[in-house]
Amino acid sequence: MSAVKQSQFIAKHEALWKHFEEWLDYHELSPWEKNNKKNPPKVPADMDMPHVYRQICHHLALASSRMYSPVLVEKLNKLVLRGHQTLYSSRSYFWRDFVEFFAHGFPALIRQEWRVVSIAAALFYIPFIAIIIILQFYPDLVYSIMDGSMVQRLESMYDPALHERLGRERESDTDLSMFGFYIKHNIGIDFQMFAGGMLFGIGSIFFLLFNGIFLGAAFGHLTHIGYIDTFWGFVVGHGAFELQAAFLSGAAGLKLAQALIMPGRKSRARALIDNGKIAVKMMYGIVAMSVIAAFLEAFWSSTVMPVMIKYVVGAILWALVAAYFFFLGRDKRTDKRKDKQGT
Repeated sequence: MSAVKQSQFIAKHEALWKHFEEWLDYHELSPWEKNNKKNPPKVPADMDMPHVYRQICHHLALASSRMYSPVLVEKLNKLVLRGHQTLYSSRSYFWRDFVEFFAHGFPALIRQEWRVVSIAAALFYIPFIAIIIILQFYPDLVYSIMDGSMVQRLESMYDPALHERLGRERESDTDLSMFGFYIKHNIGIDFQMFAGGMLFGIGSIFFLLFNGIFLGAAFGHLTHIGYIDTFWGFVVGHGAFELQAAFLSGAAGLKLAQALIMPGRKSRARALIDNGKIAVKMMYGIVAMSVIAAFLEAFWSSTVMPVMIKYVVGAILWALVAAYFFFLGRDKRTDKRKDKQGT
């Protein structure tokens, strides 16, 4: 009778053990080995590994108390030990997980969520580019978007007559304090767009459109009045990170809205939890991009040097950001699971 129960026990849970073991094998590889692995494990996309680990701990306790075969108990014991080492040894795995996320997970996640990313990019960049173009033909339209005092302050920040501290109307005299200011400013905008998703996406859509129009007005007006080198030379470098982080945070907000508007067969609460996990992961990378943008703006963009150097460096940074999201994190496992997780 015990042998029959053991066989039933194994038949019921063996698939779960196998998935967990394959996940452990894969997780213990380096990021480079993962990318080069020809046959990555086919682990279900919605598997919560800490929960699976706790289930296997329970299975081990049952197998031991029921005195199942020593071979089975030893197998489960090894899975538990490996699972604990992988999931809970944070000190030894923190930096590896950190590198893996930014070298693999984040760009793969952005491609996986191409639907909300494409919508957010359109909501942000279409009005942004349209306003820049329109203001070259109808320059007075800028006063319909921002008041006269704001336009005057914007012009004074990038006046070509100012040869030092370009783009800085603030009184702070240290790059470090500016770095902190930019971090607070950039991340504040990002979280506005992200949190706006909780209003069924209305907040995210509003902030994407508003920031696209407002920034387009600033870019278009300064271009029209001829402040080309002082303005474009200032923004071209850090803009590669700041502008992308802005619309990607809107995409993360739309991911939350997707759960509220189209939960599918899930309850809205369950869909919000599942989509929220994805959106929060997106925000990890987006915050990092905003910090990089703040660093460049504080320590690079406002420095005095030939403007062509800034244009060249800016072009390189834009190309690197594009290549990062297009090329990094590509492997068979990600591509096969992309559509499933993106819906």
